[in-house]
Amino acid sequence: MSDLDLFGTDRLVLSVWRRDQIGDLVRLHGDPVVAKYLSAHGQPWSMQEMEAALDDWIALFETRRLGKMRVRRKSDGVLIGRCGYGIYTPTGEPEIGYSLYPEFWGQGYAFEAASGMRDWIFRETDAPHFIGFADVRNAASLTVLERIGMTPTKVETSDEGMMCQFHIMVRPQ
Repeated sequence: MSDLDLFGTDRLVLSVWRRDQIGDLVRLHGDPVVAKYLSAHGQPWSMQEMEAALDDWIALFETRRLGKMRVRRKSDGVLIGRCGYGIYTPTGEPEIGYSLYPEFWGQGYAFEAASGMRDWIFRETDAPHFIGFADVRNAASLTVLERIGMTPTKVETSDEGMMCQFHIMVRPQ
């Protein structure tokens, strides 16, 4: 593992983004299939949106040790997507999120990365809880949130303008 690696799971390594890795994010969030559930407009992100997200994730890690992490396979180092924490603007709560390249869907990677992030936040921070949400049409993402032990709380429009099912995970006692 490198100095940018946050932690590893059985099959994955999660690490901090660098600015020069913008091309990987362009490939991920520029894919219409991936972008479908990432915003109300459902379109691939613009370069400006991707640059702003990457800058936010890097800064969030530097200031709070949060942020969305790069997710690579341990076996061969192949980048499969991203997973980690943003800050939900309306409430200031840590918010888990993940996005994988379509060729890696259905292989348990989102569950493994999200489970690792769940364990990491309670081990490495004093966060009393975190939230997660997904577009109500995104059954696969909602399943991951429930499989990592999150509890559904409400359905409402997110700050991105999507109708979402929200979940919460409270720090275990």
